Amino acid sequence: MPQLHVEHVTLTFGGLNALTDVSLVVPEGEIVSIIGPNGAGKTSLLNCISGFYHPTQGRITFGSHDLSRAAPNVVTSYGIARAFQNLELFRGLSVVENLLLARHTHLRYGLLDSLIFYGKASRQEAENRAYVERIIDFMELEPHRHHPVGTLAYGIQKRVEVARALTLAPQLLLLDEPMAGMNVEEKEDMVRFILDIQREQGVTVVLIEHDLGVVMDISDRVYVLDFGQKIAEGTPEEVSADPRVIEAYTGVPGTGSVPAVQGAGA
Repeated sequence: MPQLHVEHVTLTFGGLNALTDVSLVVPEGEIVSIIGPNGAGKTSLLNCISGFYHPTQGRITFGSHDLSRAAPNVVTSYGIARAFQNLELFRGLSVVENLLLARHTHLRYGLLDSLIFYGKASRQEAENRAYVERIIDFMELEPHRHHPVGTLAYGIQKRVEVARALTLAPQLLLLDEPMAGMNVEEKEDMVRFILDIQREQGVTVVLIEHDLGVVMDISDRVYVLDFGQKIAEGTPEEVSADPRVIEAYTGVPGTGSVPAVQGAGA
C-alpha cells in the first residue's frame, strides 16, 4: 500500500496559488524525487507534508494519519523527519549534542524521574545515546563528533543535517536539496548515504534536488512541478523525455531529454 498520499492539494497565499491541485503517491520503500524550475512550488509542497504549511484545499495522509492540519511536532511523531535546504542546526553545539537534542521526542520519563535520574530516566538516556552513536557511525561522522557544527566544512554540516533527521528514526525522510552547494566528491558521498538510508535503513525518501543527473540515477519515480502545478510524473526515463518537462526547463518546446544541469533556489 502507498505510504504517503497527497490528494488535490492547493496552497494559497493572499490569492496567489503556490500549489494548484497537486496529487502524488509515494510508495513505501522508494526514492521519489520532486523536481521543477525555480519557484515551481517544491519546497511549499514539502512544507505542507511536514506541517509547516496547511493546504488551503486537498488532503495529505501518511498511512492512517491525516497530515492536512497536523502541527510539525505531530507529523514528526507519526514517523516523518525532514532535512532542510538551509541548515537548521545549533552551530555552537557539537555534532553529538545536536543529534542528542533531536532525540528528545523519544524520551518518555517525567519530572521526578529526571530529578532522580535513576531507573527509567537513566535507561532511556543510555538507549538514546546508543542510537545517536549508531547514526554517527552510519553517516561516518566519527571524526567530527565533538566539533562544534559551525566549525565544520559545509559538506559535513549538510551530512549532520541529514543525520539529525535520521536520529528521529523516521519511516519517511524528506530531503530538501541535500546536495546544494556541494562539490562533486561531496555529492557522491551524499548519494551513497541516501541509497544506504533507503536500502539498509528501510526508509522511504522524498527528495528535492536540482542536480538532474543525480535525480535520474537514484529515483524510482519522479514528479515534476511548474508554477505550482504537476506537469509530469513517471520513471526517470519517462520524465526526462517528456516534452512538457523539457519546455519547463529550457523554455523551448520540443523533444529530446532534460539537460542534466544544476539550478538554484526552490
